[in-house]
Amino acid sequence: MPAHFAAPDDALAQLLATPGAVELVSSTPAGLTATTLPMLHDPAAGTLVGHLARTNTQWRDTVGPVLVIVRGPDAYVSPSWYASKVEHGRVVPTWDYVVAHAHGELVTHEDAGWLADHVRRLTDVHERDRAVPWSVDDAPERFVAGQLRAIVGVEVRISRVEAKWKLSQNRPHADVDGVVTGLLADGADATAAAVEQARGRG
Repeated sequence: MPAHFAAPDDALAQLLATPGAVELVSSTPAGLTATTLPMLHDPAAGTLVGHLARTNTQWRDTVGPVLVIVRGPDAYVSPSWYASKVEHGRVVPTWDYVVAHAHGELVTHEDAGWLADHVRRLTDVHERDRAVPWSVDDAPERFVAGQLRAIVGVEVRISRVEAKWKLSQNRPHADVDGVVTGLLADGADATAAAVEQARGRG
């Protein structure tokens, strides 16, 4: 990986801490399989934790290590945005993106207490900024118990993380100006902000 696309440690930690959907990819006797699910990062334990529907057999069919793909902002970059296009024309389209690949061992949890605690933490994270947060306690206890029986907890014990912050760091200053302007015009505000942040680290 080019050094200028390496992920800064603090940015990687921030990406993993962002509560969002990830892709859990694993091998099974039938081949590769993947599930999109929200996971929470526990930096002290070095884990990513989520849950699957019990009917999703990935939790019991997985063989060997797994891969969790954690995505940040991404967007198409037009060569027409580069000042270099006017100067010499030697430019091509590309894609700016932030991504981390977390490799590790998959551990499953079927204990009702573990699952209840996990679901509460996951819900609280996603509801905390709402004016009227929903709580697991808002649902009937028997209903919640039934829902917990329908899921299996999955914990990825991370062995290594490979991350790439490809945010136009290899372009001249004037080209980056054009990328930010173009991304904002396209409505890709999050990617534009990431490009600006990466430039500030340079």
